[in-house]
Amino acid sequence: MIPWRKIGRAKVPGHEGYMTLQKRGSEFSIRTAGTELMNSRLHGSEDALAELTFRQIKQKTGMRALIGGLGMGYTLAAALEQSGPDTQITVSELVPAVVEWNREYLGHLAGMPLDDPRVNVKKKDVAKIIMKK
Repeated sequence: MIPWRKIGRAKVPGHEGYMTLQKRGSEFSIRTAGTELMNSRLHGSEDALAELTFRQIKQKTGMRALIGGLGMGYTLAAALEQSGPDTQITVSELVPAVVEWNREYLGHLAGMPLDDPRVNVKKKDVAKIIMKK
């Protein structure tokens, strides 16, 4: 069995804990307080979140969407796949390191969704963005 290797660690704003990025072979895991939040091997729920949401939207022209949390980028990738060329998707990520981990280690897993020109990333709590609207 290949052991997990910690490749990233970040403070979670507003909390005492840390989030870690771990790697084992070609598999990645994001954890907090020793509990796995997500894994690159299993991401069906992340895909389904975007697919089920975007399927309900009839008019996709000029659409704007907000995703709370980048994670490993799978929900964003699925949202981009379901949306039109003029859609604008904002991703709000509380832990700035998660954005950097996506750019450095994780992006290829979901097809580099942060490189899509329809994407705008805000490194802040999604609640603050919603409260402004």
